[in-house]
Amino acid sequence: MIPNYTTYDSENIFAKILRGEIPCNKVYEDDHALAFHDINPQAPVHVLVIPKGAYISMMDFTAAAPAELITGFFRAVGHVARDLGLEDAGYRMLANAGADAHQEVPHLHIHLFGGRKLGPMLMPQ
Repeated sequence: MIPNYTTYDSENIFAKILRGEIPCNKVYEDDHALAFHDINPQAPVHVLVIPKGAYISMMDFTAAAPAELITGFFRAVGHVARDLGLEDAGYRMLANAGADAHQEVPHLHIHLFGGRKLGPMLMPQ
C-alpha cells in the first residue's frame, strides 16, 4: 500500500507507538518528542525521533505545528544526539518527505545515524 502524504493516517505505526499500542525501544521522551531505536538499523546507531502530534512531513510540521512544538522537537533531536555520544565523531540526520524520497511512514520522523563512517549521502544512479 502506498502511503497517503496529504491526509494524516492516525493508524500509521508511529501514531500507534505514540498511543502506546505498539512497544518501542525508547531512547528519550518529553512533551514534544519521542525517540526510539529503529527496528531495521542501517548503522550501529540508528534512532528515530518523532514529534508528538499528527504531522506527515517537515512541510506539514513547519506549516501547522505551534512554535513551541517545533522548537521542542528540534531540541529533542539535539538532546538525543548528545545523549548517544554522536557529536564528537559526527552523525547524520535524515528526514524523508513523500514518495520520491521513499518516506515509508507518513508521520514526520528524523533518522539519526552514527557509530561509523557513513559514506556518501545518495546512492549512485
